[in-house]
Amino acid sequence: MGIHPTIKGAVWEFLLGCFDPNSTTDERNEVRERRREQYAAWKALCQNMVPAVGSGKFITTPIVTDDGHPVEDNNGAVSNGGPMDQREFQWKLVLSQIGLDVVRTDRTLVYYEDEANQAKLWDILAVYAWVDKDIGYVQGMNDICSPMVILLEHEADAFWCFERAMRRLRENFRCTTSSMGVQSQLGTLSQIIKAIDPKLHQHLEELDGGEYLFAIRMLMVLFRREFSLVDAMYLWEVMWAMEYNPNTYALYEESREGSTSNGEANKMNNKLLKQYGKFERKNVQTGVADQRSALAVFLVASVLEKKNKQLLREAQGMDDVVQILGEITGNLDAKKALKEALKIHKKYLSKAKKP
Repeated sequence: MGIHPTIKGAVWEFLLGCFDPNSTTDERNEVRERRREQYAAWKALCQNMVPAVGSGKFITTPIVTDDGHPVEDNNGAVSNGGPMDQREFQWKLVLSQIGLDVVRTDRTLVYYEDEANQAKLWDILAVYAWVDKDIGYVQGMNDICSPMVILLEHEADAFWCFERAMRRLRENFRCTTSSMGVQSQLGTLSQIIKAIDPKLHQHLEELDGGEYLFAIRMLMVLFRREFSLVDAMYLWEVMWAMEYNPNTYALYEESREGSTSNGEANKMNNKLLKQYGKFERKNVQTGVADQRSALAVFLVASVLEKKNKQLLREAQGMDDVVQILGEITGNLDAKKALKEALKIHKKYLSKAKKP
């Protein structure tokens, strides 16, 4: 089911925009080498601040206090007791949380019985937390990163695959005192259910569930907790294939270099349009090119529709809604869920067109 395991990692790199779809092997090798050097430089910088990075081990206890002082010794994790700027302080503060999350990540898998593999996951997340100055590390990113660590042997390649995945997902992890990153997608989910199943929407609103906060986990970690690893990976690659945009690599490179081009202006070229994934192609044709309308949102809608009768009949409060949706763990057919999501998408678009 899904892409064959022997080429899964390579295909993911293309689906996530790591490489230009029209590149040659030599061109990809050149990009890969450049990225590996960049990752090595970032990792060396992190290791200079915290020697545990790249040591084959990782930390699970704090290395700095809340007021910015180094914790004494801590297995040699801290390299300097000099003054830290706010960025370094915040980064060091989160490293032990990353370690705790790593210990909990896919712990039933034989792969993670080897501490070196756990350390590889920790290193990637630690470096990412340093590089992403804006959001850094948030719980749940470990669930997104883990499959890439397993699939891609070279640590730097796994890092860049994760970095590209986070380009799509990172806004979901943005949290402030007044808002959550997934709020816009939850708002879209609310609109979808209101349009295709007003009775269920009204029932959820009456239960004070109109903001659809019970769906946060599904959207943040892309159904990692609801499905087995194999099923979740299948679901991801189908979503990424259906949402594939051949311009993604060029757009990411432009944003990195701070340049702009008219690449997007060619979207409606028929030849190029055929290169888009089926779901993204419909979005381009209808003018809906918004992450809030990602296929994952329609997948959540399909889950709600599957549980429609039970929710209407049994849910007397939000605890009941959470419990009913919790029952899908391991009992949801990924192929059927995707099929239903596409039906809902088609129905929603047709309703959205009507005045």
